[in-house]
Amino acid sequence: MIVTDQVEFLARHGYMIVFGAVLANQLGLPLPSLPALLVAGVAAGAGELNLATVIFLVALAAFLSDVIWFEIGRRHGGSVLKFACRASLEPDSCVRRTKDMFSRRASWVLLMAKFVPGMNVVSSPVGAMSGMSRVRFLVLNALGAVAFGIGWVGLGYLFSSQIERILGLAAGSTTWLLALFLAAFAAYAGVKYARRTRLIRLLRIARISVEELKSKIEGKEKVSIIDLRHRFDFAAAPMTLPGAVRLAPEELDQRHQEIPRDRDIILYCTCPNEHTSARVALLLRRYGITRVRPLAGGFEAWTNQGLPLVPFQLSSNAEIAPSSTAAPPLGEPPTS
Repeated sequence: MIVTDQVEFLARHGYMIVFGAVLANQLGLPLPSLPALLVAGVAAGAGELNLATVIFLVALAAFLSDVIWFEIGRRHGGSVLKFACRASLEPDSCVRRTKDMFSRRASWVLLMAKFVPGMNVVSSPVGAMSGMSRVRFLVLNALGAVAFGIGWVGLGYLFSSQIERILGLAAGSTTWLLALFLAAFAAYAGVKYARRTRLIRLLRIARISVEELKSKIEGKEKVSIIDLRHRFDFAAAPMTLPGAVRLAPEELDQRHQEIPRDRDIILYCTCPNEHTSARVALLLRRYGITRVRPLAGGFEAWTNQGLPLVPFQLSSNAEIAPSSTAAPPLGEPPTS
């Protein structure tokens, strides 16, 4: 017998609530779907909902949301990732972590992304940007959606009696539990926000505008321009600023000695708020490289003004190299 208000409510409105909660959550809205999935499993265990129908609706909602994100990613590329991660306290980490994981295990990411908060939204656009075929994406997405439905709804179904007892015990102290949850979340968000604010404040002090960099290049001033974009961003836009060389942030420990100390070092990326550039700038200062200036607005700010770019191409081993010659030392522009 169902004794909790949550299960009774879900039993009455059932399938529509489960489908809507999953669809909204997987589209990126800040509406948690996990409680609804677990309670739906409990309701199925009590015979109030049909287990197979619940799993089908959960899988369908997850599948449709990812198809939407995949098609948006195919049409709008990296800009959709910024939108998808806008609510994140660490948007650059959200984007770059998913790209890194996708470059190593694309199939695994699509199968498991729905179980990981944040990754479920960005994995589909990243898949589109990586050049994955639509057929392969649809197959992996369908398998992942079914696994997602079976996993969470099945968990609620198998432990329906235990979960129902927990819900019953929690019903009398809902206010205190909610207050405790909100306090913990506020503390976590406060720490993350403070770190991000400090990083952005340091960034704003040091960064260089597109106009100033353009003037330095035209005046043939000594500057080193470093492209920090991810491999996927190169594939989507295989061009770079004149004189720039690629340095992946993870290569910094091995290659920082190549960076000259006698000139301004200009960093740019395609991340929200130039987050990667700011992070690399702080790391370079630890190596004694203090004349570091992130480019305000990054790669997009340069291209939006119609300024010149140099073509790059991906080599067969997925490393980035100039289209004409090998990459020059970090301190010097490529020869024409």
